[in-house]
Amino acid sequence: MSLTDPPRWTSEEFDEQGELARQIFRSQRLNESQGVYSETFAQCLEYVNELFDKTDNLSRLQGEPGTLAIDPGLSEVLANPQLLEALRYVVGPPISADDLAELADTSLAVGVLLDDSGASVRVVGTIAQGLDPKRFPWIGQSRRADDHELTAAAIATAALMATRRVETARRMQSKEQEESVKFCLREAGMVEVEPRTVSPGLLDAPAPGEFCGEAPFGERKADLIVRLHDGRCMPIECKVSNSSTNSVKRLNNDAAAKASAWIEEFGSGATVPSAVLSGIFKTRNLEQAQAQHLTIFWAHDLRALATFIRSTNPHV
Repeated sequence: MSLTDPPRWTSEEFDEQGELARQIFRSQRLNESQGVYSETFAQCLEYVNELFDKTDNLSRLQGEPGTLAIDPGLSEVLANPQLLEALRYVVGPPISADDLAELADTSLAVGVLLDDSGASVRVVGTIAQGLDPKRFPWIGQSRRADDHELTAAAIATAALMATRRVETARRMQSKEQEESVKFCLREAGMVEVEPRTVSPGLLDAPAPGEFCGEAPFGERKADLIVRLHDGRCMPIECKVSNSSTNSVKRLNNDAAAKASAWIEEFGSGATVPSAVLSGIFKTRNLEQAQAQHLTIFWAHDLRALATFIRSTNPHV
């Protein structure tokens, strides 16, 4: 049985597809600014205002030294994941959940904080020590906040919180891309199986016509591992780039480097290293990656991926 060659693209095709990917990226980011961020900000502002209400505008964070008691308002904050998140953003700069847990020497699980008064005190004390004096000047001056200060502080805190949430959602785009690729694979007749470590020889790889999610492929992980109908394995990397500079890291230093390593480890006849791309990529970098035996597909047009997969099935 002859093996079907994976698609290879000309410079002109890279120019065309790269420009289309860039336009889609720009449209998504502009819509994000006009829609997603505004909605996220409004939601975060509600949480911040509720936090202010339950903590008497943060003044209740300043407890008596050595106390082991947390007042009811703070207990409600610690028991509410959204308010606990807002609490982390009153620190200047905001503190991550991992850092807060480490500095307070406790888990941030609701059950732990409600059952262990010492843990609650440490969490609140850590936040109190890091309160941003620029946003909340009334705390350091031991006075009541005026309405203008409260409005400005709430808006600034909600903006920080919303920005981080949107950034986190952006980082999840590669996972969303993986789901789109999985859907494409199923539509092409592939069957998803449990992830497993795949070693040279492919004895433990998915069977022909099957694929699995993220798993080690040789010495390096792949986002997806597809077993083509002709027996070859196609490890797929899903890459989202927000700039041409970032694309070098995502594409050339990561996906293409993996491709070269996989070819050396598994052999060119046994594996088809691939990447599904979205965002901004320079044609020069795309050509370099393709020269390193990386097969490139675009997230905005997965028909080429489905077509290639079907072409490896002699019964279609």
